[in-house]
Amino acid sequence: MTDRIDRRSFLAKGAVAGAGLAIASTAGGLLAGCGSDSGSSSSSSGTQPNGVSTATPKKGGQLVFGVDAEEKGFSTTLGTFDEVGIMYARTVFDTLMILDNDGAPQPNLAESVTSNATGTEWTITMRPNVTFHNGAPCDGAAVAANFKAHQDSLLTGPALTPVQSVVVTSPMVVTITMKTPWVPFNYYLCGGIGSQFAFIAEPNWLNTKSQTNPIGTGPFVFQEWVPNSHFTATRNPHYWRSGLPYLDSITYKPIPDSQQLLASLQSGSVDVIHTTNTASISTLRSDTSLAYCDDSKNVAGEPDMGLILLNLSKPPFDNLKVRQATAYAISSKQYTQVIDGGVSQTSNGAFTSTSPYYLADNGYPVYNVAKAKQLVSEVEKETGAPVSLALGHTPDPKGSQIGQYLQQQLQTVGMKVTLNSVLQDSIINVALTGDFQALTWRQFGAVNPDMNYIFWTPTNANTPLFSINMARNTDPAMQTALLQGRQSTDKATQTQAYQQVNKLLSTDIPYVWYSRVVWAIGAKEKVQNFNNPKTPAGQAAFGLIGGAIWPQQIWLS
Repeated sequence: MTDRIDRRSFLAKGAVAGAGLAIASTAGGLLAGCGSDSGSSSSSSGTQPNGVSTATPKKGGQLVFGVDAEEKGFSTTLGTFDEVGIMYARTVFDTLMILDNDGAPQPNLAESVTSNATGTEWTITMRPNVTFHNGAPCDGAAVAANFKAHQDSLLTGPALTPVQSVVVTSPMVVTITMKTPWVPFNYYLCGGIGSQFAFIAEPNWLNTKSQTNPIGTGPFVFQEWVPNSHFTATRNPHYWRSGLPYLDSITYKPIPDSQQLLASLQSGSVDVIHTTNTASISTLRSDTSLAYCDDSKNVAGEPDMGLILLNLSKPPFDNLKVRQATAYAISSKQYTQVIDGGVSQTSNGAFTSTSPYYLADNGYPVYNVAKAKQLVSEVEKETGAPVSLALGHTPDPKGSQIGQYLQQQLQTVGMKVTLNSVLQDSIINVALTGDFQALTWRQFGAVNPDMNYIFWTPTNANTPLFSINMARNTDPAMQTALLQGRQSTDKATQTQAYQQVNKLLSTDIPYVWYSRVVWAIGAKEKVQNFNNPKTPAGQAAFGLIGGAIWPQQIWLS
């Protein structure tokens, strides 16, 4: 796994990924921000600016943002947004809702979003007098047209399968009726990875299926995009949020090499970067000449986890004992020290210790080499063959380092492990089509666990052509727990449901966990307020979310 292995495309779309798309790239999730009005910043030095400023903003200036990859385009129905896609989208589009600093959805482009008591009917009321960049009205009809386009999309449509109807009930109001309760639907309207249908595009442009020249209501207007070189947008002079944005323009420069990305910031060729590279994070934390924040604390929901993705539909991982042995053989504590230099945190599942769904004893195997060896020996006696597997990883230096480390740990307990180099552009297809035994991976960050529904539901395992449930785990108890979490309005019942999900993931072992991923932002000191967004009502909003920040509140000193 590279530092951004599955931030690339398809599954980066998380819950908006869909049946019918057989080619794409990777996944990810929503992380909480650091550095907000509540002081939730994370920096190793109290002297470092943390992206929060209370000074009077200055208008003007051009910001250059170094990002870790390029996107395939801007279309919300055809594009495959990862953290870079989210940044691009936040620049030219607006989301219907936005997460406040407590991780709760609040109105953004929408004036209000409400539901009935059971979560089967949702009403979206739009703000008056908001227009797209081309002057077209952003009203109820525009929102309904966006949802219709997503429902027709092979990419984003499957996430909306619970939707029965989308009706414009008055010029500024859309009513969405569900087939079954969808209680956390409002979280999807905040527009993170897994919910790109929350970004509202001008319907005529959206229906052209263009991947460039996006037209939204956002703080900046598209100017130019040269793929793999730069994307530039200029201030929207008619932005509906008075006084915003502050910058004259913003330019994104894709720099996939993590060392070059950091060097570009240090040299001043870019003003701000994001990264999950642990060596870069260590450098950023120690450089007091730079502004810095990360999401290592105060997570809204769950961050991405580093893991081995296992294919349960074929040998050797169709055998529970082999999955158990693999889990016993890998020490998360050792991994985070040896591979990540102590930057990342340990993991025993998809939920962190601050989550209500976390269980210290969730049934996941605790590192035990002797137990792993015993299980491998038992399987060899039962099958009459050695336990052999191929472990896929990306060919970059960090990906190779991870693969070699895991190979060594598994061979220590008696497995025969062959390393396969899989290009980043191909790795998601390998996972979707099931042409693998094990892959190094990163996934499952989500503000609400329902946003991982499509990856965990057995209904998406072993489907024709490819499976969005890439581990192909078919435990029916998982479906029961997921539906309970999605459909219940009772917090205690929701907690019970996702704690059950936690236990099932730990006993089924479709994934072998080894780290909790950290996202960081580094910036020149002149870059002010990059992690201090506000909701339209003036509340503190989450800043850093899954590698993406909001551009409208940034200003340059």
